[in-house]
Amino acid sequence: MNNENKYDLIVIGGGPGGYVASIRAAQLGLKVLCIEKRKTFGGTCLNVGCIPSKTLLHSSHLFEQSKKLSSFGINISGEVLLDLEKMMQNKYNAIDKLTSGIAGLFKKNKVEHEIGEGKFLNKNMIEVNNKKFTSDKVLIATGSEPTTIPNINIDEDNIVSSTGALDFKKVPEKLAVIGGGYIGLELGSVWNRLGSEVTVLEFTDALVPSMDLDVAKIFHNTLEKQGIKFLLSTKVENAKIKNGNVELEYVDLKKDSIKKYSFNKVLVAVGRKPYLKNLGLENTNIEVNNNGTIKVDKNFETSTSGIYAIGDVIDGPMLAHKAFSEGHVFAENILGKYPEVNYNCIPAVVYTEPEVAWVGPTEKDLIKNNTPYKKGIFPFSANARGKTTGETIGSIKFLSHKKNDKIIAVHIIGAHAGELIGQAVAAIEAGLCSEDIALICHAHPTLSESMKEAASLSFSGKTLHF
Repeated sequence: MNNENKYDLIVIGGGPGGYVASIRAAQLGLKVLCIEKRKTFGGTCLNVGCIPSKTLLHSSHLFEQSKKLSSFGINISGEVLLDLEKMMQNKYNAIDKLTSGIAGLFKKNKVEHEIGEGKFLNKNMIEVNNKKFTSDKVLIATGSEPTTIPNINIDEDNIVSSTGALDFKKVPEKLAVIGGGYIGLELGSVWNRLGSEVTVLEFTDALVPSMDLDVAKIFHNTLEKQGIKFLLSTKVENAKIKNGNVELEYVDLKKDSIKKYSFNKVLVAVGRKPYLKNLGLENTNIEVNNNGTIKVDKNFETSTSGIYAIGDVIDGPMLAHKAFSEGHVFAENILGKYPEVNYNCIPAVVYTEPEVAWVGPTEKDLIKNNTPYKKGIFPFSANARGKTTGETIGSIKFLSHKKNDKIIAVHIIGAHAGELIGQAVAAIEAGLCSEDIALICHAHPTLSESMKEAASLSFSGKTLHF
């Protein structure tokens, strides 16, 4: 084997976990090769996930808001028109800038790369593009793919995954979203704002099962007022293409009745699963869990020594920022440093309008685990900045331990929740109490003042502005 083809670390996958691990390992002095099957880096997140969806969410929000500017004393003469082609081009521009940015970072940090599918020939040898590379350390960071359901054939035209739903050529008159999780609700919100009649069909009796119940209630009611229809406790049995439309057959689980309805497009958004195709795992002794994830120890090492895994292919929430953290910590670990990922401090964000964000367990979880707690809920309707901008929907809920006042969790629904949750994550990571947040001086007028108010309510049951 040519020494040029021997590396200190080979990373399979150039998504959030893989590219971060590659860059950090190279910064620490390792010779690194990153293998990515797409032509561009960034994985699902940058190419067909987080970045394009958030770009469309922002653009569609601006489109919707532009129709309401008259309430702020801004009159636009004429009808507000949608240029979907230009909106999509803006999305592509954002993707290009970020994916090319990663390529630039690879060059800057001297990370070598191969475009193609990497396959294990044995625990130390990887083949890609008929070339063989070796390393004593290999990291699997191949991410995830959409989960499918029986009798529903995703063709990315009439019946689409999240990838296809990001690339419609025109606004569908009627769009069905199968799955009431954050992916389906975000994309459903995009097309609802742009003019689609959106119907969400969800198997369970609630949206986003991991969401706090108080927040979920506000969330459901608000999305419904925006025009999104919900069919909960509904099981989709099959889908048939008829006259260019999609006929869905579904069961109302509460009434045990079968119904049929026709839609222009159907989005299947029932979750994601680890992507382990064509990896050649059969040539290793890697153990895979019953749920399809790779089993790893606290240092991300698999059952085969020298092979590691991070991100969506291992247990835990399938979130880009979780993969970022694991990639960084992994690189530090293999160089003899031992930072850890605090899985109790991984925030979740739903980028609808209003946004929803949380960190830590729900109130229901605390009750189930007999954890003594206090809570404080402060509504944005009592916040000065909210009143000035009209962003008064939602609230912040603080949950702190009843005995020592340590912050356990924070749940937010409202404008800029995804930005506000950062303060809560930092507070929990630092081991702060709700009293600490209550005593911190927050700028006025800001939405962040509601953090202070909610913390005060959690600490003492009293606050100044509510």
